[in-house]
Amino acid sequence: MNLTLLGGPGAGKGTQAKRLLEKYRLLHISTGDILRQAIKDGTPLGLQAERYLKSGELVPDAIMLGIIEERLAQPDAAAGAIFDGFPRTLPQADGLEALLRKRKSRLNLCLSLEVPDELIIKRLSSRRICNQCGADYNVISNPPPADGKCLKCGGQIIQRADDFEETIRNRLAVYRRQTKPLQDYYSGRGLLRVVDGNQTVDDIFAKLCQTIDDHLKESAGN
Repeated sequence: MNLTLLGGPGAGKGTQAKRLLEKYRLLHISTGDILRQAIKDGTPLGLQAERYLKSGELVPDAIMLGIIEERLAQPDAAAGAIFDGFPRTLPQADGLEALLRKRKSRLNLCLSLEVPDELIIKRLSSRRICNQCGADYNVISNPPPADGKCLKCGGQIIQRADDFEETIRNRLAVYRRQTKPLQDYYSGRGLLRVVDGNQTVDDIFAKLCQTIDDHLKESAGN
């Protein structure tokens, strides 16, 4: 089974993907995490992607599709995957379909988390992260220590460049312009399921699981 999660930046895709992969034993493919690690490591891919991420722009399709193809070729992808934040453009969606066909597989569902823009801006601009171990903090719900040192490793707690409000608004504008059309793309294929992302984490997870389970039952009956 292969699933993709749509939703604006900060819609909760990563949080829900991690819970879904544990329940359904699928591989978690988060292009955002892969790209950030590449930037931290100073790889050629990271250097190419960094200027796009800092400005809130999307990384070019050729780079993203190359990452996905390499990841799908690894043995742990055989049972299926949850694509977290991918595809983000129509060419990426076409590319993903082609990659899955090569593996004699297909995308089963597109789950779209809908969250109001102003809530997303509040969520993301409140995020903080340790620059060493990656531990998450939030100035509203999980404030970092007053000295700015991570409780887990002692690293410096920072605000990522792509979590500044101006960058977030640009990321949302890019999302509306380039990613929203994917809803029509997957709706036309009968794969789109929209879920209200302005709920508790547990309520969103329960709705996603119900949606997936209903699909599995329908598929088994056909």
